[in-house]
Amino acid sequence: MGITGSIIVYVMIWWIIFFSVLPIGIRSNKEVFKDKIGGVDPGAPKNPKIGKKFLITTLITTIIFLVIYYLVKFDLLNLREFLQ
Repeated sequence: MGITGSIIVYVMIWWIIFFSVLPIGIRSNKEVFKDKIGGVDPGAPKNPKIGKKFLITTLITTIIFLVIYYLVKFDLLNLREFLQ
């Protein structure tokens, strides 16, 4: 796997994991805003903790990517053999 392919695989895995981690621990503002306040969505999260989720996503992605990289490097995951 070349450097370009590795970067593409890493970024794809990162976005999939990020969208999976994003809804974890979300609390909405519905209880806080009983009255309508202009310009504020009552379904918006109170504190999404995006930085923490970026870190968790990066750690999980790095582990998954390393497993995939070594499977490809040691020829344990060879898609060309399966396609023939």
